[in-house]
Amino acid sequence: MQLRRMPLNVAVAGALTAALLVGTAPSSTATVQNTPAGKTLRQLAKPTGVRIGTAVDTSALANDATYRTLVAQQFNSVTPENVMKWEVVQPERSRYDFTEADKLVDFARANKQKVRGHTLVWHSQLPSWLNEGTWTKRQLRRILRQHIKTEVGHFRGRVWAWDVVNEAFNEDGTLRDTIFLRTLGPGYIADSFRWAHQADPKAILFYNDYNIEGRNAKSDAAYALIKELVADGVPIHGYGVQGHLSTQYDLPNDMQGNLHRFGKLGLRTAVTEADVRITLPVSPAERLAQSAGYSYMLQSCLLERSCISFTVWGFTDKYSWVPGVFPGEGSANIYTEEYEAKAAYHALRRDLAVAGGVRPRRR
Repeated sequence: MQLRRMPLNVAVAGALTAALLVGTAPSSTATVQNTPAGKTLRQLAKPTGVRIGTAVDTSALANDATYRTLVAQQFNSVTPENVMKWEVVQPERSRYDFTEADKLVDFARANKQKVRGHTLVWHSQLPSWLNEGTWTKRQLRRILRQHIKTEVGHFRGRVWAWDVVNEAFNEDGTLRDTIFLRTLGPGYIADSFRWAHQADPKAILFYNDYNIEGRNAKSDAAYALIKELVADGVPIHGYGVQGHLSTQYDLPNDMQGNLHRFGKLGLRTAVTEADVRITLPVSPAERLAQSAGYSYMLQSCLLERSCISFTVWGFTDKYSWVPGVFPGEGSANIYTEEYEAKAAYHALRRDLAVAGGVRPRRR
């Protein structure tokens, strides 16, 4: 992901939210001191109306008691990191396996958490039988429809929101060359939303992508397509920005304004996969930049009435995807590998506490 250099500006982390939501600008130090002691992220998030979530590694959930306890205590929504992806739920054609996904949904219900389903249509993590097959347009259309309707139908009434189509655009705003685009044409996007809505009319259906947090060619293209889909009556309800940032690069340009324009289309918006990776070894300045990155994304959500959830892509470095994908980078989450809360965690607590019950709500 090609992102730009992030300024080491932590003043924005407390003052911006306080100034815009409360009408005054107390120092960030005062804001931290006024954060209610002992309250979890989910407790602080409740008055804001924004769900605070995490992606969940279901193997860690089953085998790591500390991980399991923190998922339940700190978050009021969960996203399956992998167990709802196509290669897992349909490893062979016409054979579905929802075992691990069902366990997560049951865990969420027991802990009064919402579930964000992730993801129905994506070019990656497809089963080999699908990727390596030779399909006619009619065949692939039938396969895609059956997959969406079967998975969404299985979880009908139990999954709050779905990332229906994931990462369909290139950085320049053109549609990504995938098996779906090559075989079905661009209409596969609208069809996917229609089929998901038929399977569960109450679920909130999102388009989800990375590098679309701010205004750029990619988010402009997403806006143009989604505006067209809305005008055509396609049941698309949400715009999800992933939020994979790095301390090497700039913060996204006008993130709140970008979310706002999608909100004006009548959509909900969400930050769906937030993390801020650091070039190792970690320096104190980068820790501050990381906190500023998390805070900037959360504030952009809190200040936009259409934004309904903020999800971190894993909360502990112990199970982070970053080192395996970005060599030499890591420490991207809000807890260390030893489950110590970082400055970024406390920045999120502070921003949620400041927003409290005065956050502008969605009309």
